[in-house]
Amino acid sequence: MTAEGKSFRLEASCACGCGGSPTDHRDPFSEVFADEAYEGVERKVDRQVEAVLLSAIAPDPMFRRAFLKAVGASTVLAAISQLLPLAEAQAIAQEATTLEKTKLNVGYVPITCTVPLLLAHAMGEYGKEGLDVNLVRTPSWAIVRDKLLSSEFDASHLVLAMPLTMTMGVGGPALATHVSSVQNVNGNAITLSIRHKDRRDPKDWKGFKFGVPHQHSMHAMLLRYYLAEHGLDPDKDVEIRVYPPPDSVANMAAGNLDGMLFAEPWGQRAVFEGVGFLHMLTRDIFPGHPCCVVSVTDGFVKESPNSYGAMFRAVVRATEFADKPENRKQVAELLAPAAYLNQPKTVLEQVLTGRYADGLGKVVNEPDRIGFKALPYHSTAIWLLTQLRRWDMVPADVEYRALAEKVFLATNAAKRMKDIGFEAPAAFKPVVMGRPFDPDAPQAYVDSFAIKRI
Repeated sequence: MTAEGKSFRLEASCACGCGGSPTDHRDPFSEVFADEAYEGVERKVDRQVEAVLLSAIAPDPMFRRAFLKAVGASTVLAAISQLLPLAEAQAIAQEATTLEKTKLNVGYVPITCTVPLLLAHAMGEYGKEGLDVNLVRTPSWAIVRDKLLSSEFDASHLVLAMPLTMTMGVGGPALATHVSSVQNVNGNAITLSIRHKDRRDPKDWKGFKFGVPHQHSMHAMLLRYYLAEHGLDPDKDVEIRVYPPPDSVANMAAGNLDGMLFAEPWGQRAVFEGVGFLHMLTRDIFPGHPCCVVSVTDGFVKESPNSYGAMFRAVVRATEFADKPENRKQVAELLAPAAYLNQPKTVLEQVLTGRYADGLGKVVNEPDRIGFKALPYHSTAIWLLTQLRRWDMVPADVEYRALAEKVFLATNAAKRMKDIGFEAPAAFKPVVMGRPFDPDAPQAYVDSFAIKRI
């Protein structure tokens, strides 16, 4: 009450110092859209996205309110949508509010091919999407397959061929499996035992025992291709055995392996341990080849599409970070600990930076030794299928393109990447040992090889 007995209302000044009242900091949509019925979670999310954009463009609250009243919020938002992907931003925000699953079990085998999957965890990218991801170190691909079949894993790191062969039912029960994103390109090497340092000509390798991580993997297919191009039949002139990657160096040290083609860091680790040398990088066989992938079952994509989208975004952001050369030493530091790759940091740095010891006394500088590119190209899937057919590992009636398009979610991945600001290259044309590959003529390519099993 005043001295005259009249009442009045006290209203404090705004804490920001703008000279106005606290009402001036209310959501600018609260009055402009006061007559609209905003009901449901979906509209609330859209409204929040719109408010954030307007606040970023016009930070001063008093100006923003006056501007919106004068022009109209609908007009302003229409103008913004011409410059910014407003609908996409709302869609992403909406996904984040309706995750079907927040806790995911994700499998991996500890190799550098899985850097993006692990890095998304180490950098907190999953948490930004509302996900609690449990990374499960797995010793072999057979166990990974079993855990995907039993739904113990929601997603997993796999060698490139496995989603294709699992979908076909090759080697086990059929399980519709998809490639969400590629983990790495290049990144491997043919490594020979140090006792063979004077036997660099493949023609001298008859009788050699080689190790690979999986009989269908890119590693195995590149090794077979390289041997055959040098006149060796990989099924008759040498022996190719499957080993879990962590066992590779110990087997080379014990004399059980003359050579191997595993994902890194195991080739570089063999150099580090003094038991092997790097004969040839796989980038020099097939430049830009993909190696390993993040894979999900068809059931996970259909039953938890928003959780799938959240995982995809987290992994792709980590992929883009890892691909930048200036970030490679930081990536090595983050992933060297036992919780991730459990490797000496110097070994990881040599692989990731491309400055490495070759095991023969030289230090090599090859920045393209490994890269991280997310988009799963159909052309590379078709190439890999031609090699599986060449060696009679898939049926003769394989439908190359149809299977590639079913398993490799390239179109979906390209759109999702664009939605978060990453443009994917339009195409990739494989060239293997100097020979271009035409994905539109896969069977003719298979038939052209002199050394094959069919």
